[in-house]
Amino acid sequence: MKKVFILGSNSFSGNHLVTYMLKKNYKVIGCSYSDRSLPKFNPTKSLKPSQRRNYIFFKVNINKNFDKLERQLLKHKPSVIIDFMGQGMVSESWEFPYLTFKTNVLSKIKLYNFLIKKNFLKKYIKISTPEIFGSSKIKYTGNNRHNPSTPYALTHSTIENYLLLICKQFSFPVIISRFANFYGPYQKLYRLIPLAIHKAFNKKKFYLHGGGYSKRSFIYTDDFCEGILKMIKFGKVGECYQFSSKEYITIKSVVEKIYKIKKLNPAKYIVSVPDRVGKDKDYIIDDRYTRKILNWSNKVSFDLGIKKVFEWYESYTKNFNKKDEVFKIKI
Repeated sequence: MKKVFILGSNSFSGNHLVTYMLKKNYKVIGCSYSDRSLPKFNPTKSLKPSQRRNYIFFKVNINKNFDKLERQLLKHKPSVIIDFMGQGMVSESWEFPYLTFKTNVLSKIKLYNFLIKKNFLKKYIKISTPEIFGSSKIKYTGNNRHNPSTPYALTHSTIENYLLLICKQFSFPVIISRFANFYGPYQKLYRLIPLAIHKAFNKKKFYLHGGGYSKRSFIYTDDFCEGILKMIKFGKVGECYQFSSKEYITIKSVVEKIYKIKKLNPAKYIVSVPDRVGKDKDYIIDDRYTRKILNWSNKVSFDLGIKKVFEWYESYTKNFNKKDEVFKIKI
């Protein structure tokens, strides 16, 4: 049976990839900082028992018990590692910059230096972000100069450069990927789309930073997972693959669309507030190389994806509470 090792498997994207790979008959070994993932936010709960048997999970804090991660890697000897692990909140990277750098850079370098000496690893797929380029009116081809606007983006820029360095000097088998905003069912309510749906269902106001005029592209979870599978099968070591949909839409338009689905007048509920520090205006990603080399394309339109998230939300409405809207980083 084919095997994949997923760092950060209890994250939104990690959980979806675990579910996707198990359905593709892969054996999955996953680890995360937290071992708690509520059913309402965990798609793996929908799997058949026979599929879940092929999933091994262990809890690890990469900053505090790195030796535990080492032991599991030596035990399973994965040929493919997918890396979601890290502090992923922009606002918290401003509040806790040291912790963000320790988690996203220093502990990762320790991991890479451990893996360099092992010959079982064939592909290390790093999930990065287009935020390393900052705001731009031109398409990011992948070769643009890095211009991060936040500590979070700076950590990704730093670790990308380090990975490419050890790929060049020590043949470390890295593949870098940068995805547009991914969304789908089971996403926590402090994220844009599920939060807007939650607010619209409850007829509450939605506060948009900077008026919501930033443009973004959104990728549904199924398309995101297929992109990772394509990199596992066809991705070339040392390459960078960028993934985007061909639909670009302002944050305000996303929220307006959601309120209109609930037959509410967006003008009555959307409130503009000052923008966040370091907020990039536009991310326009050039993914032509990815589409050509990996034969990848996004199949789920934004309208269909939003409909699927609505359906998920309605099925779990009674289980949500005020705490689900808030993200608190743990130190």
